[in-house]
Amino acid sequence: MTTTEQKTAEQKTGYAPEVPPRLNMVENAPEVYKAMIRLDTAAKQGLDPVLYELVKIRASQLNHCAFCLDMHTKDALAAGESVERIMQLPAWQESRHFYTEKELAAIELTEAVTVLTDGFVPDAVYERAAALFEEPELAQLIAAITVINAWNRFGVTTRMTPGHYRPAAHR
Repeated sequence: MTTTEQKTAEQKTGYAPEVPPRLNMVENAPEVYKAMIRLDTAAKQGLDPVLYELVKIRASQLNHCAFCLDMHTKDALAAGESVERIMQLPAWQESRHFYTEKELAAIELTEAVTVLTDGFVPDAVYERAAALFEEPELAQLIAAITVINAWNRFGVTTRMTPGHYRPAAHR
């Protein structure tokens, strides 16, 4: 979009102009992008699709990745998630009754892995998740959390533009 087109669009809508991405990872690092897609596909194997999207949304909230929030909120809705539960996710500790114990453990583990301010995942957080997930599923969950954190870093660094993603039939 040219500067003139952007100003015209802004005048018509009243919204701030859309900020273009800094860099296109698909074009500039295609092999990395393809590898990330394969890793993402492998990481979600055996995980409930709704739980998987909740984890991706929560990590993306913590990492301030607008593109990933747009994508995974839409994917969660396509997978059958409710608007109410998505809206409560930033305040999950105060709205625990919206989630299952397994989902709560996954969300808590997501926060611990995403925000490593203490330099480690607390034993109590890991043990809660380990008590609710079989080891193979826990391994997949940890992989999914790790992968969304990598995607978030790409999205935030390159300023991927939110708002244009359209979910396919949920994968």
